Amino acid sequence: MKKIVILGATGSIGDNTLDIISRFPDRLQILGLTANSHDVKLEKLIRTYAPKVVALADPKAATALENRMGRGGVEVLAGIEGLVEVARLAEADLVISAIVGAAGLLPTLAAIQAGKTVALANKEPLVMAGEIIKREAELNGVSLLPIDSEHSAIFQILHGERHEDIKRLILTASGGPLLRYSDEQKRGVSQKEALAHPNWKMGPKISIDSATLMNKGLEIIEARWLFDLPPDKIDVVIHPQSIIHSMVEFVDRSVVAQMGLPDMRTPISYVLHYPERAPLALPSLDLAAVGTLTFEKPDLKAFPLLSTAYETLKTGGTLPSVLNAANEEAVDAFLNAQIGFSDITPVIQRTLEAHSPQPAQALEEVIEADRWARTEGRRWIRHYANA
Repeated sequence: MKKIVILGATGSIGDNTLDIISRFPDRLQILGLTANSHDVKLEKLIRTYAPKVVALADPKAATALENRMGRGGVEVLAGIEGLVEVARLAEADLVISAIVGAAGLLPTLAAIQAGKTVALANKEPLVMAGEIIKREAELNGVSLLPIDSEHSAIFQILHGERHEDIKRLILTASGGPLLRYSDEQKRGVSQKEALAHPNWKMGPKISIDSATLMNKGLEIIEARWLFDLPPDKIDVVIHPQSIIHSMVEFVDRSVVAQMGLPDMRTPISYVLHYPERAPLALPSLDLAAVGTLTFEKPDLKAFPLLSTAYETLKTGGTLPSVLNAANEEAVDAFLNAQIGFSDITPVIQRTLEAHSPQPAQALEEVIEADRWARTEGRRWIRHYANA
């Protein structure tokens, strides 16, 4: 029986992970769950899956949950300290890192330092602190298993291959809901349009990141650390059908692709059962029904944040942490109707331009860069909100 902790259990990755776990009660068991502030949903999960410990980042939500559950039930922890404690549970075999954004950094790092195998759906820890995460994983003998469909595809393709035989990684991107929009159309984009991803069902933050292609930029940075390859060996191709999840070209010029319908339950099941596979009662890929698979180069003029991510990765240091924080602030401002969709990119770029990159070998340096970027990003948000 594999015992599982889910960090971020009430989000879309949490929902899909719990769906898979419920299909294999003889193999998988929930040990701990965390959430930000969704105490009502977490209470339902407690009554369904009977975890040993749960935590809510919001102390008020934790108190409300504890009062409803009463004594003698599940242990309820609060704040970042509570999330970290759940991430470090001694009995856990696998920790699913699915907290959205920078909030996942400390719990993910805690799980690694506790020697847990970590499955990453939360890409931000590697974006912000890739050097630190990789160093701690090596020191503690920890395996990092990717959940993102693109990185899961590459991970599967590279199984049994020699690192020196890799020529390049090819990350696929659907292009999101605004792929064919002109600059003028993007200026008037509504939240509904930007959130309407054509292929995947995701949370609001990652949906907006897909609309700007920042999500792919963050995945480039994540891939650099997961697979130990420089930026010039990581390419992106637009593939609107989302059937090929990524590819690897080898030195003999062979290209291997991993394919499947766009359903996050497949890569989640892979990490939950790794190194084995488990049968899933999901629809099979019917290539004849799909008919056509198309590919095109990303338009870097239409999606400048992709180039911004490459340049940020090449510079390194604290700049990726600034990129991530500025993006989180800009996306949040758009979702709260403070700025327009077309303001997201300049908020991020102006914040990056104002930063003087420093080394990022210590966690404090990464956190300080994140804090600075949020303050600077909010300043630019006010600028564009009043423009």
